[in-house]
Amino acid sequence: MHMGELAPPPGATRKRKRVGRGMGSGHGKTSGRGMKGQNARTNVRPGFEGGQTPLYRRLRKRRGLSKASRNIGLFRRSYAEVNVGRLEQSFDAGAEVTPQALLERRVIRKLDDGLRILGEGALTKALTVRANHFTAAARAKIEAAGGAAEVI
Repeated sequence: MHMGELAPPPGATRKRKRVGRGMGSGHGKTSGRGMKGQNARTNVRPGFEGGQTPLYRRLRKRRGLSKASRNIGLFRRSYAEVNVGRLEQSFDAGAEVTPQALLERRVIRKLDDGLRILGEGALTKALTVRANHFTAAARAKIEAAGGAAEVI
């Protein structure tokens, strides 16, 4: 098979409908729009509802953010999360754990709004962990192993 032999399968493509090209074409005079009426004439603007009061005029004006929209997570921060058990596997004793070190070792794929350390798993090595947020359990396990939990 060569590049010049490539073609779509039969029936996959259709010829374009050429309207308004005379009566012999089958799409002459009214060009397939029928006789009279709204659709036979020009296009209708977006949002037009046939003369009924449109939606944008039926609803009252509300500008800015309401208290409800703030509570649905519009400004929620997204943290990269790592458990202390994963730190146990990835780092040697006495190592310094930073967001950059976790990215380099591919423990986290991307650093969103920061790094949060969670308390799942066991930690036996003394590590210096620098992160944006620690859970109470994670902080307790890091300090119990002889390490330090530092907030960035």
